Amino acid sequence: MNTLKTIFLMTALTLLLVTIGNLVGGRSGMMIAFVFAVGMNFFSYWFSDKMTLRMYRAREVSQAQEPELYSLVRELATKARLPMPKIYLTPGDQPNAFATGRNPQNAAIAVTNGILRMLQPDELAGVIAHELAHVKNRDILIGSIAATLAGAIAMLANMAQWAMIFGGGDDEEEGGGILALLITAIVSPIAAMLIQMGISRSREYLADATAARIVGNSFGLANALRKLEQGAQMIPMQATPASAHLFIVNPLRGGGLANLFSTHPPMQKRIAKLESMKQKDLVYAA
Repeated sequence: MNTLKTIFLMTALTLLLVTIGNLVGGRSGMMIAFVFAVGMNFFSYWFSDKMTLRMYRAREVSQAQEPELYSLVRELATKARLPMPKIYLTPGDQPNAFATGRNPQNAAIAVTNGILRMLQPDELAGVIAHELAHVKNRDILIGSIAATLAGAIAMLANMAQWAMIFGGGDDEEEGGGILALLITAIVSPIAAMLIQMGISRSREYLADATAARIVGNSFGLANALRKLEQGAQMIPMQATPASAHLFIVNPLRGGGLANLFSTHPPMQKRIAKLESMKQKDLVYAA
């Protein structure tokens, strides 16, 4: 169900981008939007992992430096039938973790110093399995493409604003008219953000369930999520909104509307879904 929902939302995001391109500049605008999205997706596919690791000052660690962590990742990667990913440590005190990389052969898992201090071994196993699930399900690539498309839509909306300022939108055949430009400038960024949030939330639920199957139980991850949520609320992190969706819990805390537009599902629902998993649900088919 989560996979079908993701396909539907990705299709909706792509159609929204093409439609906005058509409204802003007619057929030529639609083609420009398409080429622009392809170019941004290509760049994101090849370079987003290195940029993210550098952004959070992550340093690669070896088996000699972190033998317990290395052994845990290797054991879980074997269970998931994945290549051994590179392991990184980030200097943050907030307990958190993320995975990145364009495919399983080029994957990396990064954990903060804070998470190693806070979690018990079974809880840490749940977190690592969650990140391996993202690798297994190609969620890093899907999230990067969704973010890229949403960013392209935001830029086209900005172009629509400038077009209105300089008197654009009068050619009804090429563009969509002044009313269409107004709707594009206001509504499209919000619609794109909501679709992107829906994609991210669906992948989080799927990664939680896959992690429970890799480990063989759902309680370690459920307990870890409780601790990580509390830690994220108490300890701030210098994170960017564009990369917040990568983390296992949202590193940017907020209330009210901030939670409504969060890239992560409500923590209570994630924990409830994990704790409701029955033994038959924990059979892992790699």
